[in-house]
Amino acid sequence: MKKIALIVLFLTLVTSCQDEPLNPDRFKSGTFEIPEGKGYEKTIIIRQDSLQIEKYQDRIDTLSISWKNNFNYTLKMINPKSAIDEDPIHIKITNIESNSYEFEAVIGHSNFVQKGELIKKSE
Repeated sequence: MKKIALIVLFLTLVTSCQDEPLNPDRFKSGTFEIPEGKGYEKTIIIRQDSLQIEKYQDRIDTLSISWKNNFNYTLKMINPKSAIDEDPIHIKITNIESNSYEFEAVIGHSNFVQKGELIKKSE
């Protein structure tokens, strides 16, 4: 009987100490950064509702963001300045950490996949 009680106590402790599941919803709003490197300039992103504002170099772009599910979304430039800006950017989240995620981005119907990381800034 002591063994059963110890096993139950051990299992209770183990399950109560587990981290909460990594919920991708926390990336749908807030302030984020894409670090410089891997083909990206340092970019600050502010997301709220269906709007995303990106600040990099001396530019500020405003995009609409449409979530298909927790792991896929599409960005569309609100005021495109060139033909390539008119194409939607399809984003797939490929790996989630506690405050960041890795992604793959495809512009329009291109076969070129750009990989990167987005980090959520503490608020």
